[in-house]
Formats: sequence, structure tokens, C-alpha cells
Amino acid sequence: MIIWVNGAFGSGKTTLVAELHRRLPDALVYDPELTGFLLRSIPGVPAGDFQDLALWRRQVADLALGLAGEYGKPVLVPMTLVEPRYADEIFGAFDAAGAAVRHFFLDVPAAELERRLRVRVVNPDDPERDEAVRKWCEAQIPRCAAAVITLRAGTVLLDGCRPTYELADEVLARSLPGN
Repeated sequence: MIIWVNGAFGSGKTTLVAELHRRLPDALVYDPELTGFLLRSIPGVPAGDFQDLALWRRQVADLALGLAGEYGKPVLVPMTLVEPRYADEIFGAFDAAGAAVRHFFLDVPAAELERRLRVRVVNPDDPERDEAVRKWCEAQIPRCAAAVITLRAGTVLLDGCRPTYELADEVLARSLPGN
């Protein structure tokens, strides 16, 4: 089972996945951003948004499928994925492999996302970099908000302003047998 938690930057994906992992301690947490960082570290790989790299999209799908298949445990994936073509590639690979996938999208109003991003610290030792990341994330809010109308069929829209424990209850109820 792959449980993909999607949403804008600041929507609570990482927090929700941490709560899910607390409840499912044997689950594997896979952050596709790390795959992007790896690709960026290789000289000659184009800079910019790593989601634009077809190799990133293939690696994300392959690694998530490999983790689920190799270890037979749920794979929890916190990742913003709002470009429909990219989502189709990744989720299409899951479909082609016959993988059990649940896709959730945390829907949070823009004003709340802005508030959350203002208080978030990503690079505590580098205030300039921290501010640059914050501004980039804030600039993505309109694109992420617009994605709600283009989400794949079967995506479960969650009110990202609800308490994390309630969101985790709903994700588990919709994902795992017996819950």
C-alpha cells in the first residue's frame, strides 16, 4: 500500500505523515524530495524544479513501488505533486504495476498557508536561504490551490485545517482494512 499525502507547501503533509508513522511504526516513510536532492547533487543534471525531470518522476515511482514490494509494508509519501502530467506519470506507473495506492490532498486556504509558511523554519543556520525557500513556497500557493480541480479521480480531499489526529483517523479508515 502506498499512501500519498499531497497538498501545498505548508499544508501539513509532513506533520500528517509523522502522525501516520507514529500509528503505523512499521510503515516506511519515503520523501521524494530526497530523490530530487540526490539528482541535483550530480554534476550535469539540470538545476531548477526537480519535478520537471522525467528521471525524477520515474525514480519516485520506481522507488515507492520497490519499497512497497520489497518490504511488504505501507509506504507513506509526503509530497506536493500538482502538475497533472507529472501526477499522471507517477500514478500511472503505480496503476500499471497494480499497486494499491491511496491519494490524499490536504486542502488549506491560501491565507492559512501564508501564515504557516511565515512561521516555518527550514534552514535555521542560513536565514537568507530560509527566506528564499519561504518566498518560493509562497509563490506556489496559487498553483497548488488551482490543482484541486485537476486532481486524479479517486483522490480524497481533506480539510487541512482539521486537527492532525482527525486527519490521520480518516486516512487510516480509508486506507487500511480493519480500520
